[in-house]
Amino acid sequence: MFVRKFEMSRFVSIFAVLLACLFLATLSAARAQAVAFAPYQGTPIVTVSGTITGTNSADGLVLDLDQLKALPQHSFATSTPWTQAKATFQGVLLKDFIAAVGASGTLVTITALDDYSNSIPITDAKDDGPILAFLMDGEPISVRDKGPLWLIYPFDDNAEYRTEETYAQSVWQIARIKFGN
Repeated sequence: MFVRKFEMSRFVSIFAVLLACLFLATLSAARAQAVAFAPYQGTPIVTVSGTITGTNSADGLVLDLDQLKALPQHSFATSTPWTQAKATFQGVLLKDFIAAVGASGTLVTITALDDYSNSIPITDAKDDGPILAFLMDGEPISVRDKGPLWLIYPFDDNAEYRTEETYAQSVWQIARIKFGN
């Protein structure tokens, strides 16, 4: 009886170690899919820092508009409290951006040109979640119109996004993005 209990606990221990290794391998593979970013060539739009694997400068990762355009694009039409009519926004799905920069952590802190900042849970990065928009109605978003980069949620598609908290998380004129805990 003792031998069987010993063999069973040994089996469970080995199984647990194998599961842990599989989990770590999956996590490493996911982080290894980060895009290799070259140094920016155009006007820098955003600096990304914190727990990221993709870097191209001493400051972390500095991206220009062409580099953002090279990432998978997503668009949706939505009304906002800040626009007079429904607008179509285009940019990088936050979920795809996180994968591209090899980010990890539990929070994304987004800081605007005027130093306004807000931290959002990384779990907000979903297939139907916010995008880092750089086009509104097909045109680049100017600084005057809350650009050049605006974290925007599909407010019309999901009532859960129509809250004061989510509106506050919709940072515009984004200058810096930092990942961490």
